[in-house]
Amino acid sequence: MKIRKAYKYRLKTKPEQETLFRQQAGCCRFVWNKALALQKERLDSGEKVLRYVEMAKLLTGWKKEEEITWLAEAQSQTMQQTLKFLDQAIKEAFDKKNPKRFPRFKKKGKSIDSFRYPQGFKLDGNRVFLPKIGWVRFTKSREIEGVPRNITVSRRGDHWYVSIQTEREIAEPIHPCTSSVGIDMGLTRLATLSDGSFLEPLNSFKKLEKKLAKEQRRLARKKKLSTNWEKQKRKLTRLHIRIADARNDYLHKSTATISKNHAIVCVEDLKIQNMSRSAGGTIEAPGKNVRAKSGLNKSILDQGWFEFRRQLDYKLAWNGGWLISVPPRNTSRTCPACGHTAKENRKTQAQFRCLDCGFEEHADLVGAINILRAGHARFACEVSGAVMPPAAGTSQSSYTETYVLA
Repeated sequence: MKIRKAYKYRLKTKPEQETLFRQQAGCCRFVWNKALALQKERLDSGEKVLRYVEMAKLLTGWKKEEEITWLAEAQSQTMQQTLKFLDQAIKEAFDKKNPKRFPRFKKKGKSIDSFRYPQGFKLDGNRVFLPKIGWVRFTKSREIEGVPRNITVSRRGDHWYVSIQTEREIAEPIHPCTSSVGIDMGLTRLATLSDGSFLEPLNSFKKLEKKLAKEQRRLARKKKLSTNWEKQKRKLTRLHIRIADARNDYLHKSTATISKNHAIVCVEDLKIQNMSRSAGGTIEAPGKNVRAKSGLNKSILDQGWFEFRRQLDYKLAWNGGWLISVPPRNTSRTCPACGHTAKENRKTQAQFRCLDCGFEEHADLVGAINILRAGHARFACEVSGAVMPPAAGTSQSSYTETYVLA
């Protein structure tokens, strides 16, 4: 089994190195915008988009143009990687099965500064050699396992980070446990397990929402691009990073515990993107209950439902377990004792009471039990060959995860 991991460390940069980082990131941003503008012109005129190889040839000519000769000072491979990312983004935008948003232009200060080295880098203890930049030290808080394949340098807040993606071959893992569990996602409880335990939501954004609003008002009162405006913007960025780091840390610890203690985890196949979509509507057809839907969307995104499932997926695969997704329909309306299904069984958000047999229990626990049963049935069908494995199952041969180590 092939495993890919990315180990992320904070760089100990010097002022002159940070200048080179910003220049490299700026060149990659310029190449992205120039290539994207060209692709949009071709699409508007009815021509086909250029593929990566054709764009890479154009890059050679761009570096010879008088106005942008400074492109030659940047590492060529980082700009070629940028063109590869753009090519992939355009392909995904035109994917008929699962189309994604068409790529957008990147603006300085609004987009993430980053660039990737596919080769040419070197590692020596707690130092990394980056072409055209030199040796840079980093805080090595964990040993790197596997063969390094590429390196990505990115900026987050006031610091620069290096992400080292590695690849290694391991024997097919066998999970040490034999237990299985169903998980029901919710707002009052982040995750309710079929064994009766549950995870309280962290709600890191909600806890700091008032402070965040206060800092945003301070930023709005300052003159844009002034020294005080820049200071306040950095303060606001640090607060956003604090919120994101708290959420990410909580999800990692929770999913690691579940994936280590259970060989089979059954979850609902929730369409998080659709569930958190705005209900504002249009002027001609305004939405209904917009305020309530906005609060629901905010809570779902604050708790990180999609990230929770994504982490469970690859962590279970690394440990030799399975993640089984089941349709969410009627999971919280079906009685686990007699099988009676009715909307009236769940009159409130938390309480379940079967109208047929009188069974009473917390609604989230009932949902988790039903999800586990449906997952067992689906898993049995997969083993027998009656159905194809789910998209989020164990058919993937490699999984990637990024550890933030500072």
